[in-house]
Amino acid sequence: MLAAFLLEGHRVQPRQRHHDPGRRLSAAVVWQKLGVGGTARAALKRQRPRCLWLTGLPGAGKSTLANLIEHALHERGLHTYLLDGDNIRHGLSADLGFSEADRDENIRRVAEVARLMVDAGLVVIVAFISPYRREREFARSLFAPGDLVEIHVATPLSVCEQRDPKGMYAKARRGDLPDFTGVDGRYEAPENPEIRIDTSDQSLQESLRQILNGLE
Repeated sequence: MLAAFLLEGHRVQPRQRHHDPGRRLSAAVVWQKLGVGGTARAALKRQRPRCLWLTGLPGAGKSTLANLIEHALHERGLHTYLLDGDNIRHGLSADLGFSEADRDENIRRVAEVARLMVDAGLVVIVAFISPYRREREFARSLFAPGDLVEIHVATPLSVCEQRDPKGMYAKARRGDLPDFTGVDGRYEAPENPEIRIDTSDQSLQESLRQILNGLE
């Protein structure tokens, strides 16, 4: 598994749309080329930075798996950071609601932060519902090929609703949570994720092993 994060032979590539000369918010805003680049930062940490993006329905097991992944990578000496959907809603996206436009903006912010963290040399784990394909395609566009790994936690809706650890599905069924993903809010499953996992038919440790093996 560690081979997936070895720096040897890998050069950190900036995203192609990093600097768009035609998109100027102000004449005073000019893109600055930094003296220390992503390749140098990765070399200092002696690892290949990547973004592992977990997507799935509420209750699918994204946060649990994301924590297990981070622990596994951390124990192997990798520098990591976990961006969790609920935590981000308490800070970076505290001003956003759950309309389609706000969901798009939430993912835009998180994707940009994840890109910065990868540029800083980290292995970033993102655990968000991220229900729309266009959001996930935007996130992928920020990274060089191979630097974003999409992990679909494809636990069936019936299992997610049966688990309902936060009681959200029950509230949504009562009409207390409009536009809740999986009830009256749509979820567009990835068509070709790098890894697809179903936590309903295997243990968490088996799911973790499948993910780590899939990263090789």
